Amino acid sequence: MQKNKKDTEESKSGIRKYFYDVFNIRDDMMSYEEIDEMMEENTVIHGANMWILMLAVLIASIGLNVNSTAVIIGAMLISPLMSGIMTMGFSLAVRDLTLLKKSLTRFGTQVAISLIAATLYFLITPLNDPTSEMIARTSPTLWDVMIALFGGIAGMIGNTRQKKGNVIPGVAIATALMPPLCTAGYGIASLQPRFIFGAFYLFLINTLFITLSSAFIAAVLGVPRHKYIRQAQQKRINRAVIAITIITVIPSVYIGMITVRDSVIAHNVSSYLSNEFVFPDTQVVQSSTDKQNKVISVSLVGVPVADEALAVLEKEMSRYNLDGYTLHVTQNSILTQDDVEDADKITIAIQENTISELQKQLEEQQEKMDEMEKNVQAYESEQQSAIDCQKLTKKACTIFENLSSCSCGIMSDTEEDYIMFVAETTEPLTEEEKQALTNWLKSETGIQRVELIEQEKSEEAEEIEDEHI
Repeated sequence: MQKNKKDTEESKSGIRKYFYDVFNIRDDMMSYEEIDEMMEENTVIHGANMWILMLAVLIASIGLNVNSTAVIIGAMLISPLMSGIMTMGFSLAVRDLTLLKKSLTRFGTQVAISLIAATLYFLITPLNDPTSEMIARTSPTLWDVMIALFGGIAGMIGNTRQKKGNVIPGVAIATALMPPLCTAGYGIASLQPRFIFGAFYLFLINTLFITLSSAFIAAVLGVPRHKYIRQAQQKRINRAVIAITIITVIPSVYIGMITVRDSVIAHNVSSYLSNEFVFPDTQVVQSSTDKQNKVISVSLVGVPVADEALAVLEKEMSRYNLDGYTLHVTQNSILTQDDVEDADKITIAIQENTISELQKQLEEQQEKMDEMEKNVQAYESEQQSAIDCQKLTKKACTIFENLSSCSCGIMSDTEEDYIMFVAETTEPLTEEEKQALTNWLKSETGIQRVELIEQEKSEEAEEIEDEHI
């Protein structure tokens, strides 16, 4: 009994150790002194870093300007903004206001340089229209908050390891600090408040929550405080941090709610149209949803749908959680001279629908052709692998009298398969004979590339052959 109890305790100890090793956040951690030195170094303004920052801003601005995701990602990897933000979080955790002021000074300098560089670029670039990459940085949501929070946690854990790995570049890409700053620069250059405030708000979210998550991880790691402050002062700091966090999060939560609502409504409308607007001789060519006025507009072509049927369709909207929405249907049969604008829209929609159908047919035909090509290649490969080289060499020696013996094999290189044919001849082959042999091999094997190696039979070999006979 005692032995079994001891084994159970050892088993528990082993399981506890296993999970401790799996989730040990202090594994491979730098010493506290090394972390302090690293954070202190992050507050120093180096000229080289500022030049790298400006170049990263210009690269990101070009990427945003030409709508290139790859270029934007490259700029985020180059950007040195992340270290300063983590230092701000670290200084809050260790209660070092001097370190916080230094890191704020460096970070503020970096932000100012980034905005100036981005603004100057967008003032001189001939491409003035906003791209989808820019617009995507103007409406931050609650998901951006969570990305910044989790990214900051991962970044702080990775930054305090002896072996850094690729955590910091990954966090820089995920949290996207550089593109919002450049988008704000575009807003300043083009005098568009939407881009200025929207993009800078996203940058503020990323900065704040990376800072808070860095402070949290520093506290979890047990980094010693540099200074001890009074409890009343600590409470004031905590209240200020909580207030700033709440004020920052509220707009993103509201925008996130609107995004989710719009997504749900779009899904419901799509389901409603695809399930209910099914007619044998009539089709939907265009639809739109006015969420503000709660109106669903549908354009139909083909045999007119009766008003009674449309009334039934409008009643069915409640089944798709579209209560309060009204249905506006435009049909080709009720157009008049005063409906020129609607007629043009329907004509364009019909053309777009036709193009879409043709494109779909072309894609289907292309898929069939690709499948047939794969089958042909597989067949050719099987044919090539089925070549009987022994039979082929015997047949070659029979047909071509100058061949005393020969050997062959199917070879492959980086380009294609080819046949290697070594011919031993009683006398040198003429160019016509070589061409004839090559063409015959191509015809027999189906392989269009032949490497012919000619070896003239020596007198000693002939004597040995005669003796053998």
